[in-house]
Amino acid sequence: MGGGSRRTGVCSSVAELVGQTPLLDLSGLLGGGRLRVLAKLEMCNPAGSAKDRPALAMLQQALADGRVHPGGVVVESSSGNLGVALAQHCRLLGLRLVCVIDPRTSPTTRRLIEAYGGEVVQVDRPDPVTGDWLQARLDTVRRIVEATPGAWWPNQYANADNPAAHRTGAMKEVVDALGGAPRALFIATSSTGTLVGSQRYLRDHGHPTEVVAVDAAGSVLFGGSRGTRLLPGFGAGVVPPLAGQAAPEDVVRVDDIACVVGCRRVARGASLLVGASAGGVVEAFLSVRDDFRAGDTVVLLFHDGGERYLDTVFDDAWVETHLGLTPALLTALLEAADAQLVA
Repeated sequence: MGGGSRRTGVCSSVAELVGQTPLLDLSGLLGGGRLRVLAKLEMCNPAGSAKDRPALAMLQQALADGRVHPGGVVVESSSGNLGVALAQHCRLLGLRLVCVIDPRTSPTTRRLIEAYGGEVVQVDRPDPVTGDWLQARLDTVRRIVEATPGAWWPNQYANADNPAAHRTGAMKEVVDALGGAPRALFIATSSTGTLVGSQRYLRDHGHPTEVVAVDAAGSVLFGGSRGTRLLPGFGAGVVPPLAGQAAPEDVVRVDDIACVVGCRRVARGASLLVGASAGGVVEAFLSVRDDFRAGDTVVLLFHDGGERYLDTVFDDAWVETHLGLTPALLTALLEAADAQLVA
């Protein structure tokens, strides 16, 4: 079956549902009448995000080489999506999951992890030295692993199976579906596994696609400065080891407000709820859209859907309280954005 199409046959387990996510043509909404703009919908993976790919790959490889055994304990740090994916696939593979989260993780995400049988441990204070939540989570993971006989830490931030899953995954599916490589690819960053794996596939196959890393304002990736980030799963407060393998042609930073505007823009214009990082990818692309030539194909990778952000991105009260945008001001921003799209 060609990449980018959905399965129509009978699958024997949810593991077989990972991958082959669809492409959605958003040219009419985002292309400005000149560009072909496609969104790779990773929310169509069974656990709802791009993290299904590395979660399954890391677990399968660890079982194959004996780093973890059936009935064993997996301990990982996650802001949300990887935790849900690990919980689903740990249940499938007969493993126990302990997932370390922080207060930014949405209640819905926490309940999803627990619904699959995962145990959730929430850190209540950021790292006292850096003020960073990720560092606090990592320190907690290390303590749990040391205290738990036979526990295994996948360490998505350094595990080579993370980018390897993306190297053979989303980017290959895009190229197969299009019959060639796009002019540019926009990817939100966190562990940088998706970015590293996608770029490796492109370069290994001689494709000149421009890879644009979309990073959160307040993230330390790619030389950024640490700052407040309210939306989870996007950017990083600690540079992960995998980031040393990332070499994007460009980096575009977006703040939390841009993420909200991007998500609301897609909901209004395409009847699709996307996650915070996808909203950031949309706004990052639009900020440089005029740099592309007529007829170029640009792919935007949407890491997850918007259902896990109903209490934040899609909640007017939360947006007003935390970002200072009243419903009226947010509406005005969206109307201005709509006008800009057709300008």
